[in-house]
Amino acid sequence: MKTARRAVGVAISTAISLGIAIFAFGGIGAFFSHPPLAALAVVTAALGIAAVFAGGNASPGIREDRSNRWVIGAVVALGILDTIIPPWTDRIGLWTIDGDTIRWFGVALVAIGGALRLAPVFILGNRFSGLVAIQPGHTLVTGGLYGVIRHPSYLGLLLITLGWGLAFRSLAGVALTVLTVPVIVARIRSEEALLADQFGAEYAAYRARTSRLIPGLY
Repeated sequence: MKTARRAVGVAISTAISLGIAIFAFGGIGAFFSHPPLAALAVVTAALGIAAVFAGGNASPGIREDRSNRWVIGAVVALGILDTIIPPWTDRIGLWTIDGDTIRWFGVALVAIGGALRLAPVFILGNRFSGLVAIQPGHTLVTGGLYGVIRHPSYLGLLLITLGWGLAFRSLAGVALTVLTVPVIVARIRSEEALLADQFGAEYAAYRARTSRLIPGLY
C-alpha cells in the first residue's frame, strides 16, 4: 500500500512538472520536435519510476533540527521556478545558449544527477529522510559513494537543476542553480551539526577524510 501511494504521488508530480515545462515551451508538438527534450522527458519519467522503489521517508525520527525546515520551502520554490523559466526563456529566445550540444549535455547531467540523487536513498532506506533528523537505529554509512563525498544526494540535486536549465539552453536556469547552492549549503551545515552531535568522534573522523560535495575541493 505504501509503495502504491508513493507511485501515485510520484506519477502525479512527474506529470505536473513535465506538463508545466511542455506548456511553457509551447506545447507537445514543439517540445517533442527536439530529440534532446524528448530524451529529457524519458529520463525524467525513468527517474520517477526509480524513485517509487527507492524508499526514504519524511519522518522527524527520534531527533530533528526543525530550524532547518525552511530549506524545504526554498527548494520547492526554486524548483517551481526552474520548471517554468528555462523552457519559457528557451521558447522566446531570451538568455539562451545556441546549439543542441548544450541540450544533450544538460540531459546527461540530469541523468547523472538523478542517479546520484537516488542512489543514497536506496543505500540508506528509511534512514534517508526529507528532514534533518536522526532516525531509529540510525548508523553512519561511510563506504561506497559516502566514502568519497558526504552528501551525494545534494550534489545530485544540483546537477539535476543545472542539467534541466542547460537542456533548455537557459542562462536563467544556470542562475537558478547558483541560487540553489547557498540553500543546499545551509541544509548541509545543519545536517552535519546534528550528525556531529549525535556521533561525536566517529563523525569527526569521517568528516576529516571526505569532502562535502566535490572530491578534493569542497
